[in-house]
Amino acid sequence: MNVLEVTALEKKYKEKHAVKGISFQLEKGNCTALIGPNGAGKTTTLNILTGLTPPTSGSFTTPEHSGDIRSIIGYLPQYPSFFEWMTGMEYLTFSGEITGLSRVDSRQRSEELLTLVNLNEGKNRKISQYSGGMKQRLGIAQALIHQPKLVILDEPVSALDPFGRREVLDLLNELKKHTTILFSTHILNDAEQVCDDVLFLYDGKLIEQGPLSDIKAKHQTSTMKIEFKGSAVHYKNILQDLPWVNQIKVEKESLIFEVEDIEEGRSRLFRIIAEGNWPVVRLGSSDQSLEELFMKVMR
Repeated sequence: MNVLEVTALEKKYKEKHAVKGISFQLEKGNCTALIGPNGAGKTTTLNILTGLTPPTSGSFTTPEHSGDIRSIIGYLPQYPSFFEWMTGMEYLTFSGEITGLSRVDSRQRSEELLTLVNLNEGKNRKISQYSGGMKQRLGIAQALIHQPKLVILDEPVSALDPFGRREVLDLLNELKKHTTILFSTHILNDAEQVCDDVLFLYDGKLIEQGPLSDIKAKHQTSTMKIEFKGSAVHYKNILQDLPWVNQIKVEKESLIFEVEDIEEGRSRLFRIIAEGNWPVVRLGSSDQSLEELFMKVMR
């Protein structure tokens, strides 16, 4: 069952065509990453879905809900602001009451969420004393206060240090058990750690979408790396003429290249290295990262 279905969504400004007829669905219980470089149209798309910006054309529907879509959405903007003179508990309770919860229910729900986002110890501290990661986790708790069916997060980790980013990514992995998530990011390594589905957005257009596993299977090529004792340039000249070696490049004393079949490529390399008595220090292989896949699809 789909939580959200988007059809031919467009947004035009006077001098910019920000979103160009995109269509996609969000499956219930999945975590979907909207991926693209800065300026690709990610924030504009999310602003349309949350009702902050009207679309120029196109539509989006919620098959299980017929009323105002905002009532089933929890939202965290890229740059959230807080009443920093409040404590975390006060802010969450206040947010719950705004959504229509009674004060008792809002406080009970706030206690549950503070535990979920690991802010119990800081719930009675002023928000002004929170770290960046703590504020982001509080913002996610605020987005969950009314038990939405869909949580939309705009670049939830882009402004955080590595420690704060890890906190939020761990939280997203936990939230996947409770609700459907759509989050935007240009940090593809982060998306790879938590998402089930991906939407590749570039210049306002969706250039690829679907389950991450399917996209990897469709576009994946394996990468091999040979590290030499000394210069690698001579050996590049030998390998680059072989039909099963692609996209070869030199990095310091190493050669990095793609092969279609990792097992066959490894076997052939062992033979060439042994016959030529190459001064190899290390030989390794790996699949492409999500970032490398995105660049490949974009090209």
